[in-house]
Amino acid sequence: MDLLLAHIGLGDRPAQRWTSRAVDWHLALRYSNPALRRVSLDRWTVPARLTADATPLSARELALNTVLSVVREAGVDHFCVRPLDDRTSAVGISSESRRAVLRALRRLALQQPIFVAPVTDDGMQGDPLPATSNHIWRLLAAHRVIRCTEYLTEPTGRLLLGPQHGCDLEVWSPTDHGTLRAPRPNRVADTVPAADQPITLRDHVFTRLLAPSEDHVQRRTRTEFAGLLLDDICFPIDVVYTWVDDTDPVWQARQRAALTEHQRPTVAQATDASRFGNHDELRYSLRSLHLYAPWVRRIWLVTDDQVPRWLAPGQDQVTVVSHKELFGDRGRLPTFNSHAIETQLHRIDGLSDHFLYFNDDVFLGRPLTPGVFFQPNGLSKLFPSRGKVEPGPVDPHDLASTAAGKNNRDLIMRDFGWYLTYKMKHVPHPLRRDVLVEMQRRYAAPLETTAANQFRDPADVSLPSSAYHYYALATGRAAIGRITSGYVNLAAVDIADRLHRLSSRRAMDVFCINDDEGTLVERRHRAQLLARFLNSYFPVAAPWELPDHHRTSPRM
Repeated sequence: MDLLLAHIGLGDRPAQRWTSRAVDWHLALRYSNPALRRVSLDRWTVPARLTADATPLSARELALNTVLSVVREAGVDHFCVRPLDDRTSAVGISSESRRAVLRALRRLALQQPIFVAPVTDDGMQGDPLPATSNHIWRLLAAHRVIRCTEYLTEPTGRLLLGPQHGCDLEVWSPTDHGTLRAPRPNRVADTVPAADQPITLRDHVFTRLLAPSEDHVQRRTRTEFAGLLLDDICFPIDVVYTWVDDTDPVWQARQRAALTEHQRPTVAQATDASRFGNHDELRYSLRSLHLYAPWVRRIWLVTDDQVPRWLAPGQDQVTVVSHKELFGDRGRLPTFNSHAIETQLHRIDGLSDHFLYFNDDVFLGRPLTPGVFFQPNGLSKLFPSRGKVEPGPVDPHDLASTAAGKNNRDLIMRDFGWYLTYKMKHVPHPLRRDVLVEMQRRYAAPLETTAANQFRDPADVSLPSSAYHYYALATGRAAIGRITSGYVNLAAVDIADRLHRLSSRRAMDVFCINDDEGTLVERRHRAQLLARFLNSYFPVAAPWELPDHHRTSPRM
């Protein structure tokens, strides 16, 4: 918008405010389609297509289909390109076709709210502006890559998807050697033959946000863009959650009976209510997968005979696994020890060989590809934090996580000579079943002891969240990765500001939200803040959810 104001010579603030209102009025008048909704964006509003299932993938598809309709209308040869940014799409044309394509784009913009912006090697330059503006086309004249965007939103208007999921129109230049040269780097080729027969490939070839499937749309492209690339991941990846509904009276009775039998917790915080607190985080964590990791094959939910009220029966995307089914004749049930449950995750029948382990207080913050968590050759990635495992042996007063970290260190030190110092970040844990099976055999005694502890115990090992990563690294089955993550404690004095920044910026790959004990008033206030935040960040219901008025019992 600042570029537009500068082009028409209005730089002072009153004029800017007036011009912003004028642009709003112009857009509202031109695009009065009831399928559009006006959504606030900085100092003005934009018309956005309205859909109940607004996701980054659907926004990407909308922009790509718009550009494809333009090039078809122009009647020119074109081909889809494999871009570096998996959130976007790209369509290549010859520079000889540029004028015809841009004319067709401007004609379509009279009917649809298309926004455009120039793109350079440094990314998109400035905010996208209406494609009906003469000023933007003067600005674009010198650029060979143009980002085309149609905004997409959901019924609440809290989630607005735009240029970060747009389609780039790439103008490829003819050379003296009978080839077309790319205007910028892509994942495959800097040049392609100018005269070549087109082929079609499934849409997952053009974005790693999609898992390979024969159900995906076919896209017109060139033979150079076919084939499996060095950084493609073609193996299936599942997700496993452990979850408890602490409001369930049957579960509460089982816990009271176990506490009575044990007389008191064996480790500080072993029965801390904040560890079991249920603020519906699971529902929104699963929504984050629907939004930002659509490549996940299947989700497994490990529970103590509990089913979330909002989980639709009959769907095949989320499978509930009972502790009884998981443990069989191993361990001791009922268990209230997450360390114990985690020793059995690899036994889930039908689980993929590569999977992610989530706690229900961990959320994806933006679109991520499988390559964030695994290497194409199957190695899992680990994400060390700055936090350290305390030195010295296990002390009876250690927190449960501290005691487990020390036990992990002893095992790794004994077998590999590595002194484990770093904790792992509170992020999804990439795991391999074969490594877990191997560890189960190698460390049978400590893992069997952990599985038998109904509450957290000083003898516990934390298998998937720590010990696995060091063992896999030491045996050549893992590599150190990088991930942008945040850890938010609801008890922080500035928690409202922190949640606002997290939601407005959406700059984290992953974030974890944790709670501490407090007064009833404090915890109610935190719960209200958290509910508003989660509804704002993840307003789109996942396909496995029941409508709000069709909730069922939490029992299995």
